[in-house]
Amino acid sequence: MAAVDNEESFISHLIELRSRLVRAVAGVVIIFLCLMPFSAQIYDLLAAPMIRTLPDGVHMIATGVVTPFFVPIKVTLMAAFVLSLPWVLYQAWAFVAPGLYAHEKRLAAPLIIASTLLFLLGMAFCYFFVFGTVFKFIASVSPKSIQLAPDIEQYLSFAMTMFLAFGAAFEVPIVVILLVKTGIVSVEKLRQVRSYVIVGAFVVAAVVTPPDVTSQIMLAIPMCLLYEVGLIVARFVAPKPDAPSVQARE
Repeated sequence: MAAVDNEESFISHLIELRSRLVRAVAGVVIIFLCLMPFSAQIYDLLAAPMIRTLPDGVHMIATGVVTPFFVPIKVTLMAAFVLSLPWVLYQAWAFVAPGLYAHEKRLAAPLIIASTLLFLLGMAFCYFFVFGTVFKFIASVSPKSIQLAPDIEQYLSFAMTMFLAFGAAFEVPIVVILLVKTGIVSVEKLRQVRSYVIVGAFVVAAVVTPPDVTSQIMLAIPMCLLYEVGLIVARFVAPKPDAPSVQARE
């Protein structure tokens, strides 16, 4: 009897997971379809930091036959996913929430919201500050004999890589808070390894960013500052020594 109940429970969880995934994908698709008529303008918006650094009369190029069609679609899909991220995360939250303790629910909701905002903030920082600085630096050091005309597909790949790198880097406070809240490591220990974290931030920045010092510094420094922010917030969520280890579910 217990085996049958377990099997039914497993199947019901799979059905619920499928339902949440369908709803999440449907949300992305709906926003994507709404944005499709503006795909060219969305790509122009993404390419604006690069266009501003090109000489007058110079444009980006497309080396593929169908590239001018598919690249704006990819950019539009990326924009649709970013805009629908709160809805996607809500579906993930609705799936896991019934299995969480009451204190876990109180912590999870703010973390999901904060992680979403921090990821978007990282992308915004990359777009408004990093892109312009990096592209101006590249243009200034390029030989005069070279005509800079970037390929749109390579630019999209570069932009998505940078967005992912900066979005993930801005999640550092969330990682610090989770490490402290779960008791894996204490705030004092994280303070002790601060120097190693700084070195690690510059190593990560050197790996995921273009091979120029400017972009590496602009990624490493925010990571270090956000690490300090995580330490400050972690002090308020650190588990108390006399806190009960088990709490009742709602």
